[in-house]
Amino acid sequence: MASLKTLLNLGVCLSVWIITTADEGAAPKAENVRWVSLDFKTILTWTVKPSVYTYSVRFSEGNSDWRETLDCTKVTDSECDLTNLLHPLDRNYTADIITEPLDSDDEEFPHTETERPFNPYKESNISAVEFTLEPLNESTMIVNITDPLSSIHVGKKQLTIRGVLKNDLKYKISYHKSGSTGKRDYISNTSVAEVSKLDAGENYCFMVAAYIPSRTKATQLGARSVQQCHSTPGHKDILPEVSPGALIGGIFISLTVLIIIIVVTVLCCRQRNKDLNISQQSSAPI
Repeated sequence: MASLKTLLNLGVCLSVWIITTADEGAAPKAENVRWVSLDFKTILTWTVKPSVYTYSVRFSEGNSDWRETLDCTKVTDSECDLTNLLHPLDRNYTADIITEPLDSDDEEFPHTETERPFNPYKESNISAVEFTLEPLNESTMIVNITDPLSSIHVGKKQLTIRGVLKNDLKYKISYHKSGSTGKRDYISNTSVAEVSKLDAGENYCFMVAAYIPSRTKATQLGARSVQQCHSTPGHKDILPEVSPGALIGGIFISLTVLIIIIVVTVLCCRQRNKDLNISQQSSAPI
C-alpha cells in the first residue's frame, strides 16, 4: 500500500515536471494586443514574456488576404507602427502577431489576432486643441482654433485633422461666466467661431474640444483644451443677475412688507385719532 502511494506521488510529480518543462520550452504567445491611435498615428502594441523569439505582424482589410509588414517582421519590440499602411483610413482592419524563432521559417508557431477590427477614421483619438480669444464687441467673443496636425501625409504635405476629417470635424466650445457653475455649449462647424449673447464687462472662461458627431458616442469628443478666460468690453451691469423665481419671490416679499407697513400705519392713525377724540371730549366744558 505504501509502495502504491509512493508510485502515485512520483507519477504526479513527474506529470507536473513534464507540463512545466513543456511550458517553459513553448514559444511565447503575444498577449494584451491592443490598438493605440492618436491623431491618426496608429500603433499596435502587445506584451510578451522575455524569450529568444521574435514577432512578425501582418494585417488585413475586412475579409481580404493577410498583408505582411516589412518594418515589423521578426522584431524583438512589442509594438508596430501601422500608420502608413492602414489606407484608406475609413476601413476595418484586423492584425495578427506571429511568434517566430530567429533562424527558422519551417515550423508553425503561435499567433494572436486582435479581438476586434479597428477603423482609424472612426476610432483614432484626437488630441487637445489650442485656441485664442478675441472680443468682437460687448456681447460677442471670437474663438480662433488651431487644427491639430495629424500623422497623415499626402506627398510632402502633412495634413491637419481637418484635412483628414473635412466636414465631419466640428468643435464643441464650452463656456461659463467666471465664478458661475452654469455652463453653455456652442457647436462650431469651422475653426473660427463667434460666441454671442454674452454680457458686457464680464469675464468668461472657455474650453474647446474636437467634436465628430458622425462617430459613435465613445469616440465623438477629442481631449479638452486648457481653459482660457477673457473679459468682454463695456461696463458691467450693476444689477445682479437673478433667476425669474428669485425675482418673483423678491417682489412678493416686498409687497408683503409694504402691505404690513400700510396696515400698521392705518391702525396707528385710527388709534391716534381715537385717543385724540377721547382727550377732546374729556377736556370740553360741562
